[in-house]
Amino acid sequence: MLKQILTVCLLLSCLQVVAQYPEARISNGEIEARLYLPDAKEGFYRGTRFDWAGVIPSLKYKGHEYFGEWYAKHDPKRHDAITGPVEAFDPIEYDSAAPGETFIKIGIGTVKKINNNPYRFNAPFELVNTGTWKVRKKADRIIFIHKLNDGKGYSYTYTKTVRLLKGKPELVLEHNLKNTGQKSINTSVFNHNFFVIDSQTTGSDFTVTLPFKIENKPTGKKLMDFSENKMTYLRDLKKGESTMEYPTGYSGDKVEDYDFRIENKKTGAGVRITADRALSKFMYWSVPTTLSPEPFIKVDADPGKEFNWAIKYQFYNTEK
Repeated sequence: MLKQILTVCLLLSCLQVVAQYPEARISNGEIEARLYLPDAKEGFYRGTRFDWAGVIPSLKYKGHEYFGEWYAKHDPKRHDAITGPVEAFDPIEYDSAAPGETFIKIGIGTVKKINNNPYRFNAPFELVNTGTWKVRKKADRIIFIHKLNDGKGYSYTYTKTVRLLKGKPELVLEHNLKNTGQKSINTSVFNHNFFVIDSQTTGSDFTVTLPFKIENKPTGKKLMDFSENKMTYLRDLKKGESTMEYPTGYSGDKVEDYDFRIENKKTGAGVRITADRALSKFMYWSVPTTLSPEPFIKVDADPGKEFNWAIKYQFYNTEK
């Protein structure tokens, strides 16, 4: 009897650990995904770098896993303790704010400036006002609505829908930013795309394909190779190693430049990423546990106006 009681207690303890953060699941019959929900007190991510909406710890298609925790230990307030195709907006009014005053991070809230140093995304900023969040769930999608008014002329309603397309192995991130304030919103947003594909080590089994011919060479770490429009690894990355690349060759104002593919030749997992807005900037980062194409989009909305954009992920199997 004692053994049974201990077993039950252990199971309940495990369940509590798994379910300690608010979450939801969606499916379209092709893809199954799990999402963490924004919550200022109990949320999986409570940092000040990334948009709190659309945190995906797991997305499965045809036996392949595309996301997951890529770091050793989780801290909800750490700037990069987050998973999935998460997005970060450039700060608004950071440069004009004095230390102790606030600036804005869309999808997060108002944040207190620490000092007059240039903005650093990993600084320990204090979150002052998280605004309000509403979450609406359907079988194949989750709609996140974030409203914020900073009391100084900036106000917005930001709606982000994470949707699985009917009958297709596709995920779409749909965004609407409505400027309800008195000041124009001018910023940029990028998707960090923390891919953890089938738990494979970042390295020679991966190929990243861009829609343009790469004009420059990799950095001097001798970890990657650029050939035509492809980025490959010379070997698997070791613990402590990382890449930070800035491939050039895109125009900065073409929608067609926002079109990337990642494939793993060992497992056959592939994903294509496209958007309906022009690629304004591109970077690429990786460590042994995750690889991240980082495409940027410019976001501009005058008072009373709206700005919309969508990012699509098409998942597939390659021929092995």
